[in-house]
Amino acid sequence: MTSKELILQTNRLKQQLDAAQKSIGAYTQALEFLRTFAGVKSAFYEQAKKAEGYSDEYRGKITSSILHSFAQYLESGLIEEITPERKAQLDVVSDLLGQADTLLRDNKYHPAAAAVLIGATLEEFLRTWAESKGLSLGNKSPTIDSYGKLLREADLITKQDIKDLTAWGGIRNDAAHGIWDNVKSAEKISLMLQGVNLFMRKYEKGNKVD
Repeated sequence: MTSKELILQTNRLKQQLDAAQKSIGAYTQALEFLRTFAGVKSAFYEQAKKAEGYSDEYRGKITSSILHSFAQYLESGLIEEITPERKAQLDVVSDLLGQADTLLRDNKYHPAAAAVLIGATLEEFLRTWAESKGLSLGNKSPTIDSYGKLLREADLITKQDIKDLTAWGGIRNDAAHGIWDNVKSAEKISLMLQGVNLFMRKYEKGNKVD
């Protein structure tokens, strides 16, 4: 999201909370929004997280106030934009996924070819994201699964993300090791491509604000 889009979304969530301060659903949406776009180490998220223990009405008022402050923070231009280096990396990733889509549309190529490319692209995305956050695998092998666990431990992705990454990593491995029966469906690989695309869009800035 751009800063302008973030501001609009922040204000929308604030209005939603103001209209139904006792709604746990509105609070949960606001908390997840701050976790993703302000960052788990930010004061905005930490204070909103603490509000879980308050009464429904007070929790709503506190979280609404936090959202208002976050909107002001965004409007002031203090949010750290994506770096040129990260932008270049994301451009490469986007090009590779475009190539995978082309392979899927061409009947001359087995769907496994696209699966390998999508998997390699996803792994590169995770690797550069982890490195931008100063995270290290140590002695672990660089795989989609290991990078996913590393990012999860840093609270940068969700449990559902881990499930998705595990599934995509499995498809990539089947394709790489020639288990053709598991990767012969172009529809299955197309769903993988769509899912990876959505995942990368969700985290394209790597939660740059800490």
